[in-house]
Amino acid sequence: MIPIANPIIEDDEIQEVVEVLKSGFIAQGPKVAEFEEKFANYVGTEYAVAVSSGTTALHLALLAAGVGEGDEVITTPFSFAATGNSVLYTGAKPVFVDIDPQTYNLDPEKIQEAITPQTKAILPVHLYGQPADMNPISKIASENDLFVIEDAAQAHGAIYKGKMVGALGEMACFSFYPTKNMTTSEGGIVTTNNQEMADKIRILRAHGEKERYKHSVLGYNFRMTDISAAIGVVQLKKLDKFNQKRIENAAYLSEHINEIKGIKAPFIMDEVRHVFHQYTIRIENGFRDDWIKFINENGVGTGIHYPIPIYEQELYQNLGFDYKCPEAEKAANEVISIPVHPSLNVEDLEKIVQVLEDASLNFI
Repeated sequence: MIPIANPIIEDDEIQEVVEVLKSGFIAQGPKVAEFEEKFANYVGTEYAVAVSSGTTALHLALLAAGVGEGDEVITTPFSFAATGNSVLYTGAKPVFVDIDPQTYNLDPEKIQEAITPQTKAILPVHLYGQPADMNPISKIASENDLFVIEDAAQAHGAIYKGKMVGALGEMACFSFYPTKNMTTSEGGIVTTNNQEMADKIRILRAHGEKERYKHSVLGYNFRMTDISAAIGVVQLKKLDKFNQKRIENAAYLSEHINEIKGIKAPFIMDEVRHVFHQYTIRIENGFRDDWIKFINENGVGTGIHYPIPIYEQELYQNLGFDYKCPEAEKAANEVISIPVHPSLNVEDLEKIVQVLEDASLNFI
């Protein structure tokens, strides 16, 4: 089976972790500070604050922006549940706006009509590694005095019109879960050019402490460890290489998939670098489950990202959420992610294409 994801951990990551363990300083310490500085430099922001996960990064960024009870945050329903859940954690309400059917990202043309006096922020997701269309989103936000917080959990190293993802809004949030384009085993980070925001997040991630044992606000234990940061320092050095391999793998797949009936290859916007956290195809004949079964039985792993719009999840239904986003609902029923990770070799890519060709012959 060719897996849908395959984290690459090599001897240099292991050696860095061993050095941290030998140092005796395994909680948040100097290695976290080093990782923060290097990640901020990579993205092109003044500050980066490392935390325990991508979800906690979103939670703290929203809190730092002052999002709370009675506020609304505009976001996409076509994402991992953490995007919406992080808004709920603050006491605010996620307001779901439909997606662009080509990019699967938040459709800027639908944002304005969702803005109310309670709207505090816009939370676009750079889904699958392709940047959301940030210029019109930022323009709408500026005209309505709203924060823009990027959910960049899947877009490490992606570029939008010459600028790195992570430096396009007031804040941006990355995840370092093992399947991401780079990992720290678990972890997240918030990037920003706003010192006040960065300082708030540093306090909130550590029990609300401004000084040791002096708690000024209600905070959390959302810190990253030096063990995780040690992995991140090494992975960051490899990120561009990992991404380039993903891009090359995606180009090979698209070249061949465009010739296969019944499958739609991913669309790439102009003036972006799509870093292909996922390579997500679309099945156009309505028999997705049959395609998945066939593909898996023939040795290729798959995923569905994502099968249920967030507002249709049981949690949101129980909370009374009532939305209709036709493009998100249609995509949820048609997308399949197939392997694109850097570990794939030529034989793997040839096999993936052959299996998809055989599937097409069976179902078209």
